[in-house]
Amino acid sequence: MVTSLKQIIEDYNPDAPLSEASTPPSSWYTDLRILELEQRTVFANSWHMAGRAGQVREPGQYVTSAIGGEPIVVVRGNDGALRGFFNVCRHHAAAVLTQEEGRAEQLRCPYHGWTYNLEGALIGTPDFAGVSNFDRSANGLAPIQTAQLQGWIFVKPDAGGHSLEEFLGSDLLERFGRLNLEQLCWFERRSYMLDCNWKVFIDNYLDGGYHVPHIHGGLSGVLSNSEYAIETGDRFCLQSSPILSNKADTRTAEFRQGNRALYYWIYPNFMINWYEGVMDTNLVVPRGVNKTEVIFDYYFTEVSEQSRQKHLASIAVSEQIQNEDVAICESVQRGLESRSYSTGRLSVRREAGEHLFHKLLHADLKTGLMNAKSFE
Repeated sequence: MVTSLKQIIEDYNPDAPLSEASTPPSSWYTDLRILELEQRTVFANSWHMAGRAGQVREPGQYVTSAIGGEPIVVVRGNDGALRGFFNVCRHHAAAVLTQEEGRAEQLRCPYHGWTYNLEGALIGTPDFAGVSNFDRSANGLAPIQTAQLQGWIFVKPDAGGHSLEEFLGSDLLERFGRLNLEQLCWFERRSYMLDCNWKVFIDNYLDGGYHVPHIHGGLSGVLSNSEYAIETGDRFCLQSSPILSNKADTRTAEFRQGNRALYYWIYPNFMINWYEGVMDTNLVVPRGVNKTEVIFDYYFTEVSEQSRQKHLASIAVSEQIQNEDVAICESVQRGLESRSYSTGRLSVRREAGEHLFHKLLHADLKTGLMNAKSFE
């Protein structure tokens, strides 16, 4: 008998304190219905990083992305305003812009040539004479909520709800302000495909350094396992550790310096890894129930041809850590698909971030299920 989606969601108890809590059932990581509901709830109702402000400084510059399965484009208008739209032509649904980023005087669909201005209004419909009862003004690109913060562009597919500032919260915004993030310069983007559910990667990130001594030998050499700290807010978790110099792995220590390492996670799928003068962000994108893309953007205080080799060496240290995470996450996914496993307990000392993640997921999934016409 197939377990109902309602029952799968109710199998998790969000009210259990951390000392009594378990992970969600493994079906949350293997059932396609859960992923489809996440796309309609978790991803539709949250703010997501969709690009960098530096990519859209001038009129006509745009970036495209996909949020919860929805194609999105953000473009700078001739009036200087930043606007987001669903990247879907109102004629026959083709993507209007097909590159990840670029610049255009107008937004022209490559399928049948329908054209929109930078404000999203429909201005061109080739060979459309004789069509009756067609309101061009009602067929502009569908808008999407867009905001800019700390050099990043955020979008939210569903209308209404929290503003970006409300979603992030004053505590997190104040912390960001102290880090002077806009002084860091973007250097390079890399992406990685993992054979696991997107939540496996998030869980791994949020385990409070639990896995670091066992999986990441180089990183473990510069972090203090005993002083590793975990703080949670309404929709974020901050993990941090003093950076050690006396027992450091020399290769890692060369590029992971300063007094403290800071690891921010913002619900549901955005991470910021900050060291003195070095930062990378991780965007975790579901590509299937057991397929995930993790997009890394690397930032440094200074970017020049003279510093390029040093920055590439720093990224190589990050890639080693990422490769170690890929291997363990794919191992976890295989285990989640085993008949021998259902749920696991959480560490009070380490896994408060995971506990928060699971409770937020449950709240979104439950609300989405209540609003759905069918439980299946």
